[in-house]
Amino acid sequence: MGQEDLERLKQKGGIAAWRIRLASWVDSHVVQRFIVGVILLNAAVLGLETDPGWMAAHGPLLLAIDKLCLAIFIAELGAKLLAYRGAFWRSGWNLFDLAVVCIAVVPGAGPWAVLRSLRVLRVLRLLTVIPSLRRVVAAFLHAIPGLLGVMSVMAIFFYTAAVLSTKLYGTTFPEWFGSIGRSLYTLFQVMTLESWSMGIVRPVMEQHPWAWAFFVPFIVVATFTILNLFIGIIVSTMQELALAPDPSEPRPDPKVLELLGRMDADLRSLRDALRKEE
Repeated sequence: MGQEDLERLKQKGGIAAWRIRLASWVDSHVVQRFIVGVILLNAAVLGLETDPGWMAAHGPLLLAIDKLCLAIFIAELGAKLLAYRGAFWRSGWNLFDLAVVCIAVVPGAGPWAVLRSLRVLRVLRLLTVIPSLRRVVAAFLHAIPGLLGVMSVMAIFFYTAAVLSTKLYGTTFPEWFGSIGRSLYTLFQVMTLESWSMGIVRPVMEQHPWAWAFFVPFIVVATFTILNLFIGIIVSTMQELALAPDPSEPRPDPKVLELLGRMDADLRSLRDALRKEE
């Protein structure tokens, strides 16, 4: 959960003392650091399980550690459910943790075997435990509306370029530009600058000497302009969130703020009275 959810639970009336103590314990820095250590250990074990040599030599030990880590994750989520109850389901991070842990509990046979391979998603729990990583994810989610606009511009530009390249080069290079789908994939490769010159553009220029007049502006617009817009929006959003107050920090008491406001008003009235006497 977080310190903000813990403070909200404490301020809510009618909460049993044991629930507040349990919530304070499960959200304490010591427990959260322990969970981070368990996640890192589990990530190492999941990586070693992919090595046949390690599995042949230490397979039972690795599987036992994996089950122990899973039991710790289940116990942590159970403690949060007992402490927060209904508030647990209002947090998207908790739902993500629950989904990741539930995938690991799925039987590893039959049609569920593919889901068992998704156990490695437990490593992504670092995003929910470490506040700095949560801020990065929050910045990306906050930037999605702006990114959608850039993606719309890119989609229009790509579609126009794909139609044009199919008309121009589809006959001579059908494997690259024979259809809209092939042209889109080829142009995406050109945008990433992966073998764009020797692999795509120069062979096309052997048949169409003026092909550079199409590909060079395409790279300038797609790679150096639109992609930089993506980066600019994300960086701008992260700067805005960095300037925003940290929700994990305790907020000032409203009564203290009200008292300070009255003191400030009294000082102003006193200052105005002294100026009138002068």
